Amino acid sequence: MNISGKSFWLVGASSGIGRSLALQLAAQGGNVAVSARNGQALTELQRQAQSLPGSIHASPLDATDREACHHTLAEIQKELGPVNISVLNAGVYQPMTVSDFNAQTCEHIFTVNVMSTINCLEALLQKVEGLEQILITGSVAGYRGLPLAGAYGASKAALINLAEGFRSGFLKRGIQLRVINPGFVETPMTAKNTFKMPALISSDDAAKAIIAGLSKSGFEITFPKRFTWWLKLLRILPYYCYFPLLKRLNT
Repeated sequence: MNISGKSFWLVGASSGIGRSLALQLAAQGGNVAVSARNGQALTELQRQAQSLPGSIHASPLDATDREACHHTLAEIQKELGPVNISVLNAGVYQPMTVSDFNAQTCEHIFTVNVMSTINCLEALLQKVEGLEQILITGSVAGYRGLPLAGAYGASKAALINLAEGFRSGFLKRGIQLRVINPGFVETPMTAKNTFKMPALISSDDAAKAIIAGLSKSGFEITFPKRFTWWLKLLRILPYYCYFPLLKRLNT
């Protein structure tokens, strides 16, 4: 895909994968509106892109605010014109065991990870002119229940299911609704993990994989495949095989 001249809206772009993706898109000539709650980080990101062929435009947003999503997108389109591709990447992560199970934390995870995405989808559906793709950041943690990721994984499973259910309806409007399911990526979120993360990759490599996937038409962009395909295999295991295996991996 030729990135040059296309307009992007990245939500959840102040750090990690979103930040790396914004810089790489701008480096290839894309015009990128970046949104997140951390306005200072977005301003710094915009400054870093000043010498790049494309541009980055800071558009601070708390995506859990439904009306703010509509307003922010309208302002972006006034500045950049129709958005061609949007990546909905807002997310939080908190490892959780049964011992520290907390309903308030679960609610926060679902509000940020799921409702932020739904709010942005609603806004985008009101502004479909020129819109080609919407990519929702899920996770391989959404494939099956995993230790420490009960709440986080459940929120990502919800996003995968959401995209599966609405994909055909979006296609009828000429829009590809897709998911990005990363494995372990080195970001401030995964820095919370105290265990060794297999096949860990950098956020820059993750961004490269996403950009490479933009030119394809498949539903899912997943990486690194040497890890994520093993997780896919777990999806087909019956419970009487899956839980004993999980117990062994967790010891």
